[in-house]
Amino acid sequence: MCGIVGIVGTSPVNQALYDGLTVLQHRGQDAAGIITIDNNTFSLRKANGLVKDVFHTRHMKRLQGNIGIGHVRYPTAGTSSSAEAQPFYVNSPFGIAMAHNGNLTNAEQLKEQLFTEARRHVNTTSDSEILLNILAHEFSKSDKLHLAPEDIFAAVSEVNSKVVGGYATMAMIIGHGIVAFRDPHGIRPLIFGKRETEKGTEYMFSSESVALDTDGFEVIRDVAPGEAIYVTEDGQLYSQLCADKSVQNPCLFEFVYFARPDSTIDNMSVYATRVNMGTKLGEKINREWADKDIDVVIPIPETSCDIALEIASVLDLPYRQGFVKNRYIGRTFIMPGQELRKKSVRRKLNAIDREFKGKNVLLVDDSIVRGTTSAQIVEMAREAGAKNVYFASAAPEVRFPNVYGIDMPSAAELIAHGREVEDINASIGADGLIYQSLDDLVAAVAQENPEISRFETSVFDGNYVTGDINQDYLNRIDELRNDAAKSVREQAMSSSLELHNQDSDSQDD
Repeated sequence: MCGIVGIVGTSPVNQALYDGLTVLQHRGQDAAGIITIDNNTFSLRKANGLVKDVFHTRHMKRLQGNIGIGHVRYPTAGTSSSAEAQPFYVNSPFGIAMAHNGNLTNAEQLKEQLFTEARRHVNTTSDSEILLNILAHEFSKSDKLHLAPEDIFAAVSEVNSKVVGGYATMAMIIGHGIVAFRDPHGIRPLIFGKRETEKGTEYMFSSESVALDTDGFEVIRDVAPGEAIYVTEDGQLYSQLCADKSVQNPCLFEFVYFARPDSTIDNMSVYATRVNMGTKLGEKINREWADKDIDVVIPIPETSCDIALEIASVLDLPYRQGFVKNRYIGRTFIMPGQELRKKSVRRKLNAIDREFKGKNVLLVDDSIVRGTTSAQIVEMAREAGAKNVYFASAAPEVRFPNVYGIDMPSAAELIAHGREVEDINASIGADGLIYQSLDDLVAAVAQENPEISRFETSVFDGNYVTGDINQDYLNRIDELRNDAAKSVREQAMSSSLELHNQDSDSQDD
């Protein structure tokens, strides 16, 4: 999962891009990058690390220009090499830079086609670089020195006809502007807004509305599935549907875990959907756990807090913050390497003993993926004196890998893969485990926008909306995503990464 921002402004955009990426930091903590255009020249800074660590004063001074895009990243299947940090750019035609959130499911075929048909070389394992080169190749088919809006939309239409997967993308073209587009299923989110200045109208694109809020932009709407929106350097806006068939299948896991509660996605308040999740799960607990003598409801911070509060209200039980979170530790779900995830849980959370001692506690989390974190948290609750520890998940069992841009582990590393609830409960060591049903989760989110009839729910039910996923593909990503494979890649890259970062730092000084 990644976060992207882009601005066509009337004054320098470097600070606004930085601020936008800062509030999207939850979407990726592995790397960050910003690229701007000034005097028809790209200025780029990207590196591994958090936004606040990647950009120093010297970098911000260099990132001049009234137009730019930014990206925060965590690796989907590749390594955490800074060489794969975004944005990427190519010099021909015109000069094009791209920031991309998602995953292309036919990346290998596309990479081969790029070489055989376009003689374009892809230098990394990132599918984002593949997407950039496909778009660049479509632009290069025109013999015009300047592309009109219809030329840009025609190129995006060709891209959509060839590319399969989930993607939200913005490309910045020297001498033209920014074109932002979304996959025909609308799996990955993308929204845009505007603000008025003395010099004219400025436009901003972002993965989540919270970045627009932070920078003082008024939300216009979400980019529609299969739609492209082109904003010229002088602020002219054009839009067009660039897919023969488009449907809205937003990723359900965005609402469960990834997005900030103060964001809206496809006209759905993330906060409101989580309250609805709490209502649905609370009602299920009332029906199925009437015999459980629960004393208190405690969330596992932070995503589940709003859900747990609503569950406590439905059950008419006290709600307590039994865990204190160290806010300087990253989100364990998106940390590469199982050992790093294990170590970080204890550093991330600390129990308040008085909220647990002698009580039957109901712990509430947004989801259970590997189960490692859940098991450690149950153990912490017992160590703090809990008499019985019950566990509630606001999402159904995560049984299948994600192929559209979320780094779900390999199927074998998913605790619910091939297991029943009783087995999962035994694995995490709880006295009882209850999951939200998929029907209730869908209803909780769709309640905020009844126009959406289907969501991307593959991690729960194995139904992949693009229709191209078979067992061979899942086997291939299993080989890439299991922790053992990632460890080998990380070790192999470590020495070259040190040299790359040293070179980058020397160039920046």
